[in-house]
Amino acid sequence: MGIEVPALSAVIARLADPEVHLAAFGGVVHPLSLIVEAPIIMLLAASTALRKDWDSYQKLRRFMMVSGAALTGLHALVAFTPLYDVVVSGILSVPPEVVDPGRVGMQLMLPWTWSIAYRRFNQGVLIRFGHSRAVGVGTIVRLSADALVAGAGYLVGTMPGIVVASAAMAAGVFSEAAFAGIVVRPVLQGELRHAPPAAEPLTLRSFLEFYIPLAMTSLLTLITNPIGSAALSRMPQALASLAAWPVVSGLIFMLRSLGVAFNEVVVALLDEPRSVKNLRRFTFILAAATSFVLLLVAATPLAGLWFEKVSALSPELSSLARTAIWLGIPLPAISVVQSWFQGAMLNDRRTRGITEAVVVFLIASGITLGLGIAWNQIPGLYFGITALVIASTAQSLWLWLRARRSLEAINARDAAVREVSAV
Repeated sequence: MGIEVPALSAVIARLADPEVHLAAFGGVVHPLSLIVEAPIIMLLAASTALRKDWDSYQKLRRFMMVSGAALTGLHALVAFTPLYDVVVSGILSVPPEVVDPGRVGMQLMLPWTWSIAYRRFNQGVLIRFGHSRAVGVGTIVRLSADALVAGAGYLVGTMPGIVVASAAMAAGVFSEAAFAGIVVRPVLQGELRHAPPAAEPLTLRSFLEFYIPLAMTSLLTLITNPIGSAALSRMPQALASLAAWPVVSGLIFMLRSLGVAFNEVVVALLDEPRSVKNLRRFTFILAAATSFVLLLVAATPLAGLWFEKVSALSPELSSLARTAIWLGIPLPAISVVQSWFQGAMLNDRRTRGITEAVVVFLIASGITLGLGIAWNQIPGLYFGITALVIASTAQSLWLWLRARRSLEAINARDAAVREVSAV
């Protein structure tokens, strides 16, 4: 799924006014769509951790439908009313030429939020009952829909880049949601329907105690995207930085996505006895491998190949991007480590520390971006990536402090299992 934004950015870069439309996509449409969906993005983790019987499924499904409808209404308010100008022209203060393309993109992205809620809800069922391969197939469905719409827009050649990219992204996530809804049906009627009732039935109070910290976590995490857009808009080379941002961050996210996906793996597999040792070893291997790949790209001609040939950036934007990628080398490894600690706390149902860590991230990011605005001597793209590294490191340290209790409990469980096996 991490290839989606780089692929769509490459299409925008090959259509008219690429700098403006890249800036609208990466600086307005994508970050605002993400912040609207933030309260339901953790449905995958909640579904994986909590949905163990038919009763919990029905309760969580009701929550998904109501919250998805409410957030879609919020997206419509931002996209189709004067609230858009307040947010984009006033708060984000993006360059004037970016405002109108961003509005069109937000309007086309209206199906996004509900589709995300439905998709992640059903993917949680698939992961919980061992059908994670279907999640990967769903990603292929999504990318196929992206390619179909984006390819048609590119061949027509007269459509604005923001229209092509936004329509493709909306079509992709809608197609993936529909696929998830189809493939989950046999699981619902079979394994889930016949699963034994949970020892402790899921109540509204217990769900909210578990989920609200997660929702706040995703909200606080994703709010850094529009904050980043606002900061980049107030630093040198604002338009160029906003245009290069989706390409650079998209490349980094392709590798970070392996670490992000590891979160649900940890949640699901820590239930298995004596799983800690193998999961910890895999954490170190995956962290080293993903950041090494990014280092390899930055240090070799692969960077020029990616930014100039694949992403079709202009020489000016490519130069910005090639320098920025060096600053982001630690990020893939950091994502893996964060998923290890977060997964342990999610498995232990101790989610408050995750929210606290995101607050730490937000503070560190805000301070770093504020220094960049005050200094006003370095292109915003560089400060944006630097802020992401500093804030993510601070977040990881806090997660480590708060996850120790959960990991100690899991280690104690495994020790007890070993003792029983020895007897």
